[in-house]
Amino acid sequence: MLQSLASNSCVRLIQTHKSTWYFTFLLLGYVLYLIFGAVVFSSVELPYEDLLRQELRAVKKQFLQDNQCLTEERLERFLKKALEASSYGVSILNNASSNWNWDFTSALFFASTVLSTTGYGHTAPLSDGGKVFCIIYSVIGIPFTLLFLTAVVQRIMICSTRRPIMYIHRQWGLSKPLVAIVHAAVLAVLAICCFFLIPAAIFSSLEENWNFLESFYFCFISLSTIGLGDYVPGEAINQKFRELYKVGITVYLILGLIAMLVVLETLCELQQLKQLRKMFYLKKEKQQDRLAILDHDHMSFTTVCKRADECDEDKTNQFIATSTGFSPVNEFMSR
Repeated sequence: MLQSLASNSCVRLIQTHKSTWYFTFLLLGYVLYLIFGAVVFSSVELPYEDLLRQELRAVKKQFLQDNQCLTEERLERFLKKALEASSYGVSILNNASSNWNWDFTSALFFASTVLSTTGYGHTAPLSDGGKVFCIIYSVIGIPFTLLFLTAVVQRIMICSTRRPIMYIHRQWGLSKPLVAIVHAAVLAVLAICCFFLIPAAIFSSLEENWNFLESFYFCFISLSTIGLGDYVPGEAINQKFRELYKVGITVYLILGLIAMLVVLETLCELQQLKQLRKMFYLKKEKQQDRLAILDHDHMSFTTVCKRADECDEDKTNQFIATSTGFSPVNEFMSR
């Protein structure tokens, strides 16, 4: 008997706090996924990093042996200065001196990466004034960009998602959830083809040192706003039509980001995903519960008002009796 009561209470406790349990499992799964990613990245990339370190040490040692007049300390200072300049996008190579990082088209490309929060990191402001302006520009520009993208996506969604789904649902009599799933799949395939596969083929042909995988990697890292900065187009030595190329990349990033948001918004409107999200959200108060609370508050307020009125009436009667000279004591004495 006690065991059944305990089991029933546990089931009741789980049912009443179902969203909390789901959220706990979601948090645990996210932490495990982070750990899984760290383990895989470390096991895959650490050997390559060790190999690169050994190669650099061997090259440095050979250079010092070939140039014995140069001390290791002087070489370290030179390399440190060169690496600091390279982190700001400035190269000391003679054949790279023709590419400027802050001409108009490069600055336009930089502004687009800042406002879209992609931030490749290959170019950064050098002066204090530039850093201050970058902060102010981002504080104003990022919310402005979010507002702009939200307005654009909302208008595109009407023509690309809601109207086609309703048209097919009404004309062909198919169920709306089924039409929405098929439409989302078709839209995702079109977005992958138009903004990943075709641009990757174009970048692999325009960039000399990029293959198709590296070009596809750049497209994904850019349109997902990760922006690692290990691959940046238009930075090759003596790039042909570099200014026009940079403008084209800027347009591609903006249009691609809008397309990704449209696809994500379309997926989020699927009924199955809505039900999945509700599992982890806190439940809202039902209308009946709110009405019951309001009725309870109204009854409490009415009771308090009645008691206050009764107290006021008693005080008024007592005041009248005192003013007319009537009191229970006087009446008893008169008897």
